[in-house]
Amino acid sequence: MHSGTLISFLAVDLLLVCVPGADWAYAISAGLRDRSPVVAVAGLVSGYALHTVLAVAGLAVLVARSPGLLTALTAAGAAYLVWLGWGLLRRPGTPDTGAPTGSAESAESAGEPVTPSPARVFLRGATISGLNPKGLLLYLSVLPQFLVTGGGHLPVAAQTAVFGLLHMACCAAVYLTVGLAARAVLGARPAAARAVTRTSGAAMLGIGTLLLVQRLATL
Repeated sequence: MHSGTLISFLAVDLLLVCVPGADWAYAISAGLRDRSPVVAVAGLVSGYALHTVLAVAGLAVLVARSPGLLTALTAAGAAYLVWLGWGLLRRPGTPDTGAPTGSAESAESAGEPVTPSPARVFLRGATISGLNPKGLLLYLSVLPQFLVTGGGHLPVAAQTAVFGLLHMACCAAVYLTVGLAARAVLGARPAAARAVTRTSGAAMLGIGTLLLVQRLATL
């Protein structure tokens, strides 16, 4: 693989990753709610790791050639975004100061936000990125344009793995920066943090609703 091809892909990939969307919203909410956004970002990256494995195995091509399956995956991702967005609007996260707040049951009964377990934070991140339509677009439409066959180049599967790893690295760097920046800037401003979290929830809700409407219109 030529370095120029890698740089070109990296430039396009960074542009896509830096466009705010569901991943950004989740990284911001995790940065405000948790002591560190690392677990949430690890979950987001793991979702793209699954995309990479499927693409290397050639399953991404099968999905791209099956409109019904692609529609179902996109609709599932959109519905999940709507559910998460509504949850953030109902219970916006506030910066975790580390002070004891009592049991999760008492907090939930009082209507206060309950900090989810690390496992749940990780799985939510993996589900968001795994079903993220923007991620599907990258692996099904953008990445194949950079694959080169013949001429002594790496096998297509190996090239796909390299591009997938580059994408995962970009996601980790950008989303960690977003989550840490949100906590640093808004950590001492609960009111502003709730406003930003509600905005993130509204973004998830809006993106998910728009995608659902688009998919239903194609049926």
